[in-house]
Amino acid sequence: MTASPADPYSPSGSGPRREFRGEILQRGGEELLLEKVAGRFTTRLADPADLEAVQQRLNPVAVRAVAGGQLVEWQVPETALESTLALARQNASVLFASHVYRLADSPQTWVYLTDQLTVQFAPDLAAPAVEAILGGLGLAIEKSLVGIPNTFVVKVTRLATENPIKLANRLMASTAVLAAEPNLAIEMESLYRPTDDRYPQQWHLFHNGGANLAAGSHIFAEAAWDTTRGARSVVIAVSDDGFDLNHPDLQGVGKLVAPVDLQDRDAVPLPTRQNENHGTAVAGLAIGEENATGIVGVAPGCAFLPIRTTGFIDDGAIEQLFDEAVRRVADVIVCSWSAAANYFPLTLRQTNAITRAATTGRSGKGCVIVFSAGNANRPLSGTINETQWPQNALSGPTRWLSGFAIHPDVIAVSASTSLGAKAAYSNWGEHIAVAAPSNNAPPSIALPRVGNVTTGPPLRQFQPGLGMVTSDRTQGAGYSGDNFTNAFGGTSSACPVVAGVVGLMLSANPNLTARQVREILQGTADKIVDRNPDPQLGLQYGTYDANGHSQWFGYGKVNAAAAVREAQRRAFVGRQMGRAVQQQNQTAQAIPDNQPNGVESSVAVAATGTVTDIQVQVSIDHEFLGDISLTLVAPGGATVLLQGRTLGRQRELRHTYSLQTTPVLTRLIGQPAQGTWRLRAVDGATGATGTLRSWGLTLGVS
Repeated sequence: MTASPADPYSPSGSGPRREFRGEILQRGGEELLLEKVAGRFTTRLADPADLEAVQQRLNPVAVRAVAGGQLVEWQVPETALESTLALARQNASVLFASHVYRLADSPQTWVYLTDQLTVQFAPDLAAPAVEAILGGLGLAIEKSLVGIPNTFVVKVTRLATENPIKLANRLMASTAVLAAEPNLAIEMESLYRPTDDRYPQQWHLFHNGGANLAAGSHIFAEAAWDTTRGARSVVIAVSDDGFDLNHPDLQGVGKLVAPVDLQDRDAVPLPTRQNENHGTAVAGLAIGEENATGIVGVAPGCAFLPIRTTGFIDDGAIEQLFDEAVRRVADVIVCSWSAAANYFPLTLRQTNAITRAATTGRSGKGCVIVFSAGNANRPLSGTINETQWPQNALSGPTRWLSGFAIHPDVIAVSASTSLGAKAAYSNWGEHIAVAAPSNNAPPSIALPRVGNVTTGPPLRQFQPGLGMVTSDRTQGAGYSGDNFTNAFGGTSSACPVVAGVVGLMLSANPNLTARQVREILQGTADKIVDRNPDPQLGLQYGTYDANGHSQWFGYGKVNAAAAVREAQRRAFVGRQMGRAVQQQNQTAQAIPDNQPNGVESSVAVAATGTVTDIQVQVSIDHEFLGDISLTLVAPGGATVLLQGRTLGRQRELRHTYSLQTTPVLTRLIGQPAQGTWRLRAVDGATGATGTLRSWGLTLGVS
């Protein structure tokens, strides 16, 4: 496939409108500059068995399969590239051959062309006209694209004289074509991975196996981070003892939100005593900042609201804690603590304080309240025949009750280990919602106090499992004397891990209610199984009942990736147009030639409510629309690129951008409708001029 000498899309073309090296790829509303990779090309063979014969004919330096085996990549001397590629195209066994490209802005990203394109034609274009356009370029329809009218997956035939990138650009020059995208193959990159130096030790986020690491014992954070690493608009409140706010991982631009010290009654919730180490470690697990040093939290992009508690539980203290969290716009409230008692029912005021936060917080969507289950290896609600407690602190049939963890609006979190088993200390029972990773064996923190006794009956055998790596107090204080600890644990660790996952979910879909968050967490959790008897009590509760619930793990170990995907999916399921609001600006404005700021036209929306659907109608006349890009700016400042420089030689644009045709518009779902909306038109090249004739906005508002 050789480019026409006069082709304006050719790297050496003489066309007046394009002056650049390489090829221009139109993709996702943007123009991507491609460059040829020296000494490489690909082929699609009619039969894989023909490879050996073709290889003898082409005599390459090296050969490998790419694009999932669809293509064969050939490496040849740079000076022989074009002649060898031409020879390959003449071979009867070769159905398709193309250069290999790299992205100019990302030179390490290689792009492989397949022999497919997706082409969307104008809805009213008849089938004979479609076939004529495609046939003229050597393309044939392979199948219709379900869900989008008059849209087809087409295949490059031997009659084509250009590669799929050039063919796509030629198609886009036709007013009958709404979109044309070549099907490219790019090597799959590893999931997003922070560069913070302690991150490889944070097995609970992601790992590839190793000593004391069972497959799937992590929360699949990297896959979740491909969608979001958290938004500053989502606030995670951590209620605990003091917080070392000088720690680099608890800082960042916009990170800290409305800190409060309920004990000293000020806005500086710093540790004041030697043993106030807990809050710093808990906070790091939930929101530790991604800053290329130290550790990373589950939701590093979320904001942090530190609340230093009084250290005591009474009606007023609990009311103050949850009321302050709601008043300071917390989305998630982390409670890695419990009452220092084996039997602790909540009072009416305490119950009501939690219910109020869980139902009226977040403008009525409810704060998501996450509590640690506790570290006594006892039921959240039940009776155990106690023996062997130090000093005989408990003996005989003993009732256990954790009033906070069993509250119906609370997500109670138990602990699993790096080996995918129950943590030996973790409390359990029918009220456990989900489990999350932590260490194993009884931790030295947050155990229920019975008189002067803070440990239960001793374990008789070693309990394997890795500790949690998180932030620690600086300047020699804390658990380790370092700025970090690798031995944190207890359900105090599991609780902020779940809170961080919730932060990611709300970043992907801020419209979720607290109850929906709970449903998603439970419905997407991994059903880990532990059939071994508990080493202390001999119980076996590590499997699931007919309702999918386990007394040890709740509905399973939290899976961040699955939870975020489901949260994002629910942003669109059942979405309705709501009441339609329409505004238009009919004032024509000239688009300045080759001016980066372009021109802006605005419409004012008076309707209150949030956006549930959006359509943007645009009318532009221009001598060369391939120069034009269009950006929509919402009242709150959020921007969406509606149209990249993909329109080629077209001179007239009359188009409606919708959620179906322009998925990037989904970023605006849930945004406030009221205010000034702006359309920005930018001409990115010299030599052609035009006019923004009019534009309109149709919003679904609820």
